[in-house]
Amino acid sequence: MDQGEFSSSLSSWKLELRFSLMTMDDIPQIAALEKMCFSMPWSERLFINELENNNSYFLTIKIRNELIGYAGFWLIVDEAHIVNLAVHPEFRRQGMGGMLLKNILDMAKQKGALKATLEVRETNTPANLLYERLGFVCVALRKGYYADTKEHAVIMWADL
Repeated sequence: MDQGEFSSSLSSWKLELRFSLMTMDDIPQIAALEKMCFSMPWSERLFINELENNNSYFLTIKIRNELIGYAGFWLIVDEAHIVNLAVHPEFRRQGMGGMLLKNILDMAKQKGALKATLEVRETNTPANLLYERLGFVCVALRKGYYADTKEHAVIMWADL
């Protein structure tokens, strides 16, 4: 997606932002964004499995029907486990990730979650700062968690 296709003002994009639950039609765009954003991307099959899982909830964010991000969580008893959050590189640092996270946390709370947790790469400073800004705190470090780099994962929790 070429950012030039859109108005040069983010405020005008916000008028066209649309959040919706992930559907089967979204999966090809999600899988493409997943490959763009992660060194160990999920496959299309894994996202299809998420649609079939009654405890899994994924939201997409689109501008003019173009997917620019998605986020998902698993609801396990009264805990929301954030399993994925991605924003197209051209739309990062513009509030999209924060909006996605706030929306899925609100959804989790409505579904009965009292707490939320996630893992994030220790070196992913922008993500770590976003999570902290939204109330997550580091409670542990999982050493060598990421198979591709043996990088540590920061385990974070937040009260909802």
